[in-house]
Order: sequence, then structure tokens, then C-alpha cells
Amino acid sequence: MRNEAGDIVQDQVEDLKQLGQEWKDKARAAGNAAWDATCATYQQLSDKTIEYSKATDKVIREKPYAAIGIAFGVGVAIGLLAMCGREDDEY
Repeated sequence: MRNEAGDIVQDQVEDLKQLGQEWKDKARAAGNAAWDATCATYQQLSDKTIEYSKATDKVIREKPYAAIGIAFGVGVAIGLLAMCGREDDEY
């Protein structure tokens, strides 16, 4: 009787170890897949950022005064928005 109970417990322990190893393997595979997807997305974003940076640089070099005017206008708009949000209108 005692030997049978020990065998049952030992079998259960082995089953739990095997199940734990299976879960560990699945988790590792899922983690690796997520890492690969993250790296691919990062590379795509990096490539797009470089592409857009080069395009912006080209436009600024072709039309520097327009770029300065746009930057000035955006700065003024941000300044006006910041001043409108103030509660005390003392200058």
C-alpha cells in the first residue's frame, strides 16, 4: 500500500514537472515571437523616420525661407495658445 501511494505521488510529480516544462517552452516561444515582432516593428519605424528626416531636410534646403516662416508661425501659434490658457492675464 505504501509503495503504491509513493508511486502515485512520484507519477504526479513527474507529470507536474513535464507540464511545467511544456508551459515554460510555450512561454519562451511566445516571448521570442514577441521579441522578433518588436524588433521588426522597430526596424520599420527606424527606416520610416530616416526616410521622413531626409525628405524634410530636402524640403528645408530647397525652400529655407518658407521653412523659417512656417517655424515662426508655429511658434507664434503655440505662444498664443499658451497665453490663452493662463488665468491671470498680466503681461
